[in-house]
This record gives sequence, C-alpha cells and structure tokens, in this order.
Amino acid sequence: MRAFLLAAAALAAAAPATAEKVVVTADRMLDVQTGRMVEFPAIFIGDDGRITSVADARTVRWSSDVRHIALNGKTLVPGLIDMHVHLDSPADIGGYRGLEYTDSFFGMVAVKNAREMLDAGFTTVRNVGSSNRNDIGLKQAITDGYAVGPRIMPAGFSLGATGGHCDSTFLPPSLEKAKKEEGVGDGVEELRYQVRRQRKFGAEVIKVCATGGVFSRNTEPGQQQLSETELRAIADEAHQWGLRVAAHAHGADGIKAAVRAGIDTIEHASLADDEGIKLCAARARPCWFSMDIYNTDYTQAEGKKNGILEDNLRKDREIAEIQRQNFRKAHRAGVKMVYGTDAGVMPHGKAGRQFAVMVRWGMTSLEAIRAATRNAAQALGREGDVGAIAVGRFGDMVAVTGDPLADVRVLEKPDAVIKGGQVVGGALPPKG
Repeated sequence: MRAFLLAAAALAAAAPATAEKVVVTADRMLDVQTGRMVEFPAIFIGDDGRITSVADARTVRWSSDVRHIALNGKTLVPGLIDMHVHLDSPADIGGYRGLEYTDSFFGMVAVKNAREMLDAGFTTVRNVGSSNRNDIGLKQAITDGYAVGPRIMPAGFSLGATGGHCDSTFLPPSLEKAKKEEGVGDGVEELRYQVRRQRKFGAEVIKVCATGGVFSRNTEPGQQQLSETELRAIADEAHQWGLRVAAHAHGADGIKAAVRAGIDTIEHASLADDEGIKLCAARARPCWFSMDIYNTDYTQAEGKKNGILEDNLRKDREIAEIQRQNFRKAHRAGVKMVYGTDAGVMPHGKAGRQFAVMVRWGMTSLEAIRAATRNAAQALGREGDVGAIAVGRFGDMVAVTGDPLADVRVLEKPDAVIKGGQVVGGALPPKG
C-alpha cells in the first residue's frame, strides 16, 4: 500500500494544475475494495467532480489554486448509497392523512427529504417508485442546480397488478379513475408497455410489485400478485433497454418467482424460505437482497400517531422479526446484499441507523458499509461512478469522527458530506 501511495503521489505531483480543482485530506480513508484503512490520504478531484488521483498527504504537494478541504482528525468513507427510498413520502403522514394535502404537496416535500438524505451521508439513492414522477423531476432539479440532494436513480411509477400493492387500494369505486392507474398492468403485453412507458419518461430502473405489502390496503405481504411469466416479461423488456429491475417481494413464492424471472434486486425479502435464498445465492446473473431491517423500530413507535392504520401496523409487526432472522440466514448463505432502508416509511434523515441493525443481525461493520458502497454500485451497474473513493469515480465521500470499522454507528452523524468535490452537508461542514 505504501508503494502504491508513493507512486500515486508522484503522478499527482506531475499532473497539470488545471486538471484538479480540489484536494481533500483527512487522517484516514476506508478503501472498501480492500477493506483497509489508508492513512493520510490526499484525494484530488477535477473540474468534472471526478477523482483524478489518490496520494499520500505527507509527501504530495499541490499548487495554491487547488482548493484544500482539510478534515483533520476525520475518517473518510465513500459516499453512501441507499438502494430503496421514497423521497416524496413523508414518514409522518400515514393512512388516510395523505388525503388532506393537494397532489403537488408530495413533490414539494421530496426536496426536503432529499436534503435530509444528503445530510445523512447518502450521496446516491435509488428511488423505487413515486407519484407523478416526482423522483424524475427532482433528479432534474438537482442536476441543474435548482435543488440540493443526492444523485438519484429514479423509477417513475411502480409496476403492479390491478388491486395489488402498487395499485391504489384505499379508495372506493366511486372515487377511482375510469382507467387504470399509471404503472398498473395485467398480462404480459400490458406490463411490457409499462416498462417502455416508464423508460420513455425518464425511469432509470424499473420497480415492480411481485407480492402484497405492509402499507397497502387489502393485500397481504405473502400474496404473490404477478406470475413468473409476467415478471420474466418485465425483466426481459427492461434488460433489453439496458435497465435493471427491483421487485418488491415479501412472500416466499413471489421471491422465488422474481429470482427465477431474472429480477436484479429483491426488495424486503421478508418471508424468504430456504429454497428462495439458495436460488438467489446460486443464480448466474447477480441477484441481490435489499432488506429494510431497521424501519420497523420507527413505524411501531410512531406509526399510530402518524395515522397508519392498525391493519398495516399489524402486518408490520408480524413480519418484522421474521425478516431480521431471514436477513441473518441469507447473509450466512452467501446472498449478495445491498443497503436499502425504505426511507419514507421512516424519516429520511435516520437512514444511517440501519448500519447498526445489520451488524446486530450478523454482518461485520465492513460488510454493512460495503452493502451501501461497493455492493450497491455493482447492483446499480455504476461501478465507474460511485461506491468507492477511487480514480475515475465521483468525488463523493463522508467524513466521520472515529473508526466505522470499530463502531459503525459513527456513520449515523456525519461531520461532513462531500459530493463531486463540494461540501454539501453534514453536521459541521468545514470551510474549504
């Protein structure tokens, strides 16, 4: 490692000054690829927001026109990635309380939630379903500088069956629209069309509901709601267009159907059985579990006050412990895991609290951090952009006090959050 840093320092010293605009230094940096701590890193970031070199701050020098972000006493980890969020869902508005607000309210709330995710250290998020394509509009606003937030991989509307978890199930027939809700399809051709339609209007991932859910009405988490043939059609169509697919799947049968159909990530995976776990672990095409094993702590404590119906809280209680046990079982079986919190069910600013729960249920701190960095980047197909502090990737990183490998809870309160070489959030953003 010492030889690598010296070589990198030499390259950095020789590079033209105009190629680099920022250098970030700290006491330590976690290399998630090797699992090792690198002492006294100097991370150079170019005008395009990407890392140009990583050197040893004790030996490298930089010109006065390179802005220095000094994070003395801090440890750097890559910008975190949450693979399952709903930015336009305020956690404190549940059940029928959402009907108190006009439709555009939820798009406005998404701006605040995006800011909270960024302050929590999540520089990239995958938004798996939103109303009115709020996630796509917010991504555009952040990209063009009208709002501040993480890099968003949007899904637009979620796909599902009539009357299923991704359909509107809270209203009587007299208040239903004459035609199907956006994203709802029955049969292979309708669902293929919905894949094409979401992509047409900006979706970068396809979200599908393979089973019933906890926070919908008239569905049970274990119910399979799309056939394996329908799920395969969705996966094949999305893959043809270069998109990956995330399947909401609580129930064992739905999980197995989604895995056999070629779905890329299985969301929740609460009631996975041994066969489903084995199928995912052994599949040739990478198969990932994204298991939100923290949020029940919040929903059971605050849900009733927030307006969540008792039937939804009942389902939440029934699967919580089973999901956590299956998280441990899947991890032991070698299933690839990514970090997904379902933020929106819980406050977005609390997304970092899941790290400690993942460690409590069987992961090492490094494995939990990799789930939110290296693994997530692989599952997104974005290994060239995010997921590590490495040359060519965006200069996204989080500074914390302490050693996250010794105490992963230090990630719950970032001191600084850097996105593309700019300090954008954290508890105590330093002056660059």
